[in-house]
Amino acid sequence: MSSEKYYYIGVDIGTGSARACLVDASGHIAASDTQDTKTWRDENDHRIFEQSTTDIWSKICIAVKNVLEKSAVDKSAVKGLGFDGTCSLAVADVEGNPVSVTKGKDIGSVGGDLERNIILWADHRAEKEAELINSTGSIVLNYVGGTMSLEMEVPKILWLKKHMDTANFSQCQFFDLPDFFTYKSTGDNTRSFCSTTCKCSFVPDKGWQEDFFTQIGLGELIDGGEWRQLGAAKGRVKPAGAQIGHGLTEEAAKDLGLLKGTSVGSGLIDAYAGWMGTVGARYTEDGRLSAVPSLDESRHRLAAVAGTSTCHLVQSKQGVFVKGVWGPYRDAAFPAWWMNEGGQSSTGQLIDFVITTHPAYPELQERAKQEQKNIHQVLLEVLENLRQEKQVESFTELTKDIHFYPDFHGNRSPIADPRMRGAITGLELDASIADLSKKYYLTLEAIALQTRHIIDSMNTAGHEINSLYLSGGQARNAVLMRLFADVCGIPIVLPASYSEAVVLGAAMLGRIAAEKVTTSEQMWNIMVEMTLPGTLVAPAPSPKAKKLLDAKYKIFRETIEIQKRWRQQMEEASS
Repeated sequence: MSSEKYYYIGVDIGTGSARACLVDASGHIAASDTQDTKTWRDENDHRIFEQSTTDIWSKICIAVKNVLEKSAVDKSAVKGLGFDGTCSLAVADVEGNPVSVTKGKDIGSVGGDLERNIILWADHRAEKEAELINSTGSIVLNYVGGTMSLEMEVPKILWLKKHMDTANFSQCQFFDLPDFFTYKSTGDNTRSFCSTTCKCSFVPDKGWQEDFFTQIGLGELIDGGEWRQLGAAKGRVKPAGAQIGHGLTEEAAKDLGLLKGTSVGSGLIDAYAGWMGTVGARYTEDGRLSAVPSLDESRHRLAAVAGTSTCHLVQSKQGVFVKGVWGPYRDAAFPAWWMNEGGQSSTGQLIDFVITTHPAYPELQERAKQEQKNIHQVLLEVLENLRQEKQVESFTELTKDIHFYPDFHGNRSPIADPRMRGAITGLELDASIADLSKKYYLTLEAIALQTRHIIDSMNTAGHEINSLYLSGGQARNAVLMRLFADVCGIPIVLPASYSEAVVLGAAMLGRIAAEKVTTSEQMWNIMVEMTLPGTLVAPAPSPKAKKLLDAKYKIFRETIEIQKRWRQQMEEASS
């Protein structure tokens, strides 16, 4: 047996950066590098978020070369490469050149300085198109919780058709972002089940639905059954980690500083890579390491990938239909297994918004600077002083008369209504840092309450979730993690590295491709081998805190119905 050590590179294309991570077969990270990417906004339209595959590819190449240099690992030791990315729409012509998606005279143009060819996941320009799609009653909607989000790819493609010259539109290829980069690196147009099924309306076991695309006005994509603009027809679609083409092309290998032919695995949406990089973990509890989990245990482990937004993913052996929750998606991660995906459109972003828009934010910044602490630490110290002053048991009791509803950017799950909006009940004439600290805590509490709503909806429909596996930047927030455990009433498992879990999942795709793994059991074993033990946070609310949190949850659910009723009343009054 060879004693040579093999490595795998994961590439994570996030909302604002591209990250590369060099990982060995035991999951230990040899080097990591992150490069910021560009996002373009429209000062006249807050819905617009655009990016560039040219920009992102250049940053990927820098990051990959940097991890090789930092680690001093020879490129010959790198056996596989995997990509994950946001569920954003990338548009290219038939040669792979970027096609502009920016509204105006240049939309649909190729080349030159018109590099903005990605409609980012957060872009909400396609609201009318999503409404049209949701009026069809198509079978496609059954697999997205009954309502298609305007953040998915088909509404965006339909928007492009309405705004682009017909001849230009006919020459476009449409990719979910991870699939674009496997195409870019291999020259092979094979798509992933994850991207096509979860974000592009490819129906499990049935494929593309011609009647649906014809009904919404995209019949030209059928292409006589070839579906060349969307891909994935006639078997040209693979599960996570399956080898794409013959590996890296000579050009891509040169760009990345790797060897031609290095295996490239079929990609995953970033949240699914987070699932792959976390749910196989063992964990420590009271100083003891838990048993090695079986593949069947994955059915009970909900992954929450929590950054700017949050995605919630769970696997099942049979398809489970959950109203307001995306899926079930067959083969999205493992062959013959199904995935459901819930989500919150704005969580980390919401926390930042609540803090930075408060009148006391400049005072908070100055105090944090003077005390050499981060702003979250200062807010918690203010809360603790208030708690002691009011002689109450918990922060929840301190804020019991204020109720916060978090859908400032619409609801993804389990209501699936982009018109939902945030609300605060119990405001006072108070602009102090004490008021800011309360609103900060209430934001965390509301995120946890909504997570409970998502878990309850999934379990009521047939899932059996009994633990929550966190990754992403929010996993650093100990108060939020405690709230997740206490509000949801299930243990939380924190990853060995909160910031590397997603890119670790991408690296696993490289290993799956390199070792030509094909079965779910083999894939699970790789996940378990490459996931370092996490830390368990068990639910431990006091009896009083539990009663308060349960009451808050009941009010949270009532708030939804009140908002819907008020909206209907106002619509009736204005009609």
